[in-house]
Amino acid sequence: MTATQEKPARLIGGPGLLLVWFYGVMVVGAVSRSAYQIATEFDRAPLSYALSAVAGVVYGFITYSLVRGGETARRAAQVCCAAELAGVLIVGTWTLIEPSAFPDSTVWSQYGMGYVFIPVLLPLSALYWLRRSHTARTPATR
Repeated sequence: MTATQEKPARLIGGPGLLLVWFYGVMVVGAVSRSAYQIATEFDRAPLSYALSAVAGVVYGFITYSLVRGGETARRAAQVCCAAELAGVLIVGTWTLIEPSAFPDSTVWSQYGMGYVFIPVLLPLSALYWLRRSHTARTPATR
């Protein structure tokens, strides 16, 4: 690294490290589950399995962004966490209103009940952490 290049600000200090761990677990859970279901029984519930795969990709990108650090990665993680939260709320509500649309559950079904509600709590926690860690580094303006 040259003198003009700065190391990106870390996003995974303190509680951020716990977020990375949880997102990593969710990546493994969502991707492995959806990969198996898509490979063996995709015709049974294609929407459910595709949504689980999308969730796994989103979790992976958020994990990568948190580990990478820096302002651009922080903003990308915020956008993905907001999209993740919207997905959880939309799919969670949809599965409650019209359960027959999902013959098998997704990671986000019933707000992540099958995953101990981690899918709805994780983006809320991450958005809070990303905002808090950003304001802690930004000097106050008057």
